[in-house]
Amino acid sequence: MHTSQLMNRGARRWLGTGALGVAAALALAACSKSTTTGTASSPSASASQTASADAAITVTTASLPGVGTVLVNGNGQTLYLLSSEQGGKITCTDDNGCTKVWPDTELPSGTTAGIAGTGIQASLLSTVKSADGKLYLTYNTFPLYTFSGDTKTGTAAGQGITSFGGTWSAITPAGVAATTGSAPASPAANPSPKPSSSGGY
Repeated sequence: MHTSQLMNRGARRWLGTGALGVAAALALAACSKSTTTGTASSPSASASQTASADAAITVTTASLPGVGTVLVNGNGQTLYLLSSEQGGKITCTDDNGCTKVWPDTELPSGTTAGIAGTGIQASLLSTVKSADGKLYLTYNTFPLYTFSGDTKTGTAAGQGITSFGGTWSAITPAGVAATTGSAPASPAANPSPKPSSSGGY
């Protein structure tokens, strides 16, 4: 075989293996690129979820017309106590339908305490554990609730309603029931109760 033919064959062999090497390198680069473009959660979405959870378990105060200065959560919703639950005795439950009307303040998983806002006595803010092991926010030993009838902030439509074994009241910063409000404390004592106290709650 002539020298020129040997050189040509060697050149073709080198070009073939070189092309394979380039193709392999490109394939590896493509794989590497595809594995780094995952669907990571948006930092802003995570921050928003955290802020929302914190607002629900934040206890601060607000002045409500006709009621006075009472506790509200970080979303501005009025917080209520049920008179029969002093000492952390939970009688408003999912099972008896109470929490559909009076949503409880359950702490998110992994959270062990509420957040004390301005105007409250932080020493009165605590928790109580239910029979199934969930933690609920309390103030002066009363479990805290919101009211489904409060369609906007700055209202206390649940004030004075009697149901589920006790009387519902907004809570003062001292940890006691607010004594004023639009609804009568006992519908039975009033022959013509206002609509907010006769809604079957």
